[in-house]
Amino acid sequence: MQRLYDFLRRHPTGVDSFWAVILFGFSMLWVIQVPVGIEPRITAVLIVLLLSLVVALRRRMPEKMLVLAAALGVAQLVLDVEVNPGDFAMLVIIYTVAAHDGARWASRLALVGGLSAGTLAQLRWPEANTGVGGKIFFTIFMSVPFALAWVLGDSIRTRRAYFAQLEERATRLEKEREAQAKVAVAAERARIARELHDVVAHNVSVMVVQADGAAYVLDAAPDQAKQALETISSTGRQALAEMRRLLGVLRTGDAPESGEYVPQPDVEQIEDLVEQVRGSGLTVDFKIEGTPRPLPSGVELTAYRIVQEALTNTRKHGGPEAGASVRLVYFDDGLGLLVEDDGRGSAHELYEDGGADGRGHGLIGMRERVGMVGGTLDTGPRPGGGFRISALLPLKPAH
Repeated sequence: MQRLYDFLRRHPTGVDSFWAVILFGFSMLWVIQVPVGIEPRITAVLIVLLLSLVVALRRRMPEKMLVLAAALGVAQLVLDVEVNPGDFAMLVIIYTVAAHDGARWASRLALVGGLSAGTLAQLRWPEANTGVGGKIFFTIFMSVPFALAWVLGDSIRTRRAYFAQLEERATRLEKEREAQAKVAVAAERARIARELHDVVAHNVSVMVVQADGAAYVLDAAPDQAKQALETISSTGRQALAEMRRLLGVLRTGDAPESGEYVPQPDVEQIEDLVEQVRGSGLTVDFKIEGTPRPLPSGVELTAYRIVQEALTNTRKHGGPEAGASVRLVYFDDGLGLLVEDDGRGSAHELYEDGGADGRGHGLIGMRERVGMVGGTLDTGPRPGGGFRISALLPLKPAH
């Protein structure tokens, strides 16, 4: 049964031709039994043959076959060829045109022709011994099959169009989901790249400063040199651990169940960061103003990274005698960050423009982070020397 169904789907024209032959055979039986002359019989055979052709070619050229069927109907009226089994082709072509996604004029013509067929046939071959009521009933009775054929075909066309629209929408949504997923992956990887920049720049700069200090006091103060080497070791282990986690995410492409990539420093760890920087030899004044409160994780991470990048820049570009100050201010509707140093402002300007490290990714990364949380960032040299970084991050209730 399945094979037969598959064959019918693959060869629709062959199936139509088969039914056309069957229809022609039944029509010929009617032609043979009708007591008419030779010429009318030849006319009837020709009309039946053409009606069978309508069935055979209804799917390949529905509009043309509809016009042919209409012309054959008119010919039957003019040549007095009564209703016969071949006229079933008119029902078939009306259904086909209504179900076909073609010209709408053909569907309208099929409906009008089908509804008028019963009336025209009743006028041309009226029923004998039938009153007006009987003639009206017979006319309506003959028109109903044509109307049903058109309604059925139009319903199938509408249903097919609806499913095609659903399929197109599903395909479009699938493509949009794939595009959104790719954008999300690219954005997440860009965020991880910024994390890597912050981790590497901060920890490597600490290690360089400690290594220089250890080399300087190695002979004169071995204990200080040992402490510096221990700081280098712990800083290197921390950097490697963070880089392994971040690069592991890039390698697998899988996010943790929490939806956040580790490490995720917060505002409370800024004080530990300041202590670490102080241990590397940079003088840092740290103060918190206002009442600390829970912050969104994105704001926490942004605040930490801004302070980390700012202090890293001070160590790299502020000079050996530079000092820095860090202020965290809790406003009613925002968290303010102010990081200032008294180092060499010209070097900082070069860094901001991309001249000192070739690219200036540090301050660019700051702007991107602040923009992602809807905050504002202001950077520039201080009057009298040094550099200033000021940021305002909006506060929202933590969920």
